[in-house]
Amino acid sequence: MEPSPSKPQQEAGGGDGPAAPVLFDVVLRPNRSLGRPGFIAVMAGVVVVSVGLGTFFLLQGAWPVFGFFGLDILLLYLAFRLSYRSGRLRETITVTADEVVVRRIAPNGRTTEWRFNPYWLRVALDDPVEHESQITLTSHGRSVVVGPFLAPEERMSLVRALREALGEANRRYEGAPAAQRDVRPDAASTEPG
Repeated sequence: MEPSPSKPQQEAGGGDGPAAPVLFDVVLRPNRSLGRPGFIAVMAGVVVVSVGLGTFFLLQGAWPVFGFFGLDILLLYLAFRLSYRSGRLRETITVTADEVVVRRIAPNGRTTEWRFNPYWLRVALDDPVEHESQITLTSHGRSVVVGPFLAPEERMSLVRALREALGEANRRYEGAPAAQRDVRPDAASTEPG
């Protein structure tokens, strides 16, 4: 995952008024390093070894062992299927001058959405950044953790990109006091907590 700002001509919205230009748009997905060809190769290797060893034990008279080798194949297959199913999780983060929209699409297709005002949104990343660290978006008592499946380097990259986009959104935000529209927002609004 390497988040990057969207092209300025893209627009968010679909509502009644004019749409605000998208300043940042990213889709986050869990990494699944073993693709379909790798999965087929691993399963084929396991089947060959299990059937071979199972047949050896079957010929020696230890027929129950053959069943356990079959059970191993089935359990490994189910574990891979569950892993690939959880890999269908997606999170999208869209930043415009008017709002920040976070959508989480679960593997079953259920969508949960959070909307924040970019002027008040705080981005926090646990320090030090480790595997268990979290990125938390907080505003007016509401918060959401994003990208729990990202590697530490990816989390830092996402936080930097989000803070840059929020800085740009704050400069463009119409609800901001006039004195702050043309001035870079105070860094304290996006400091880690």
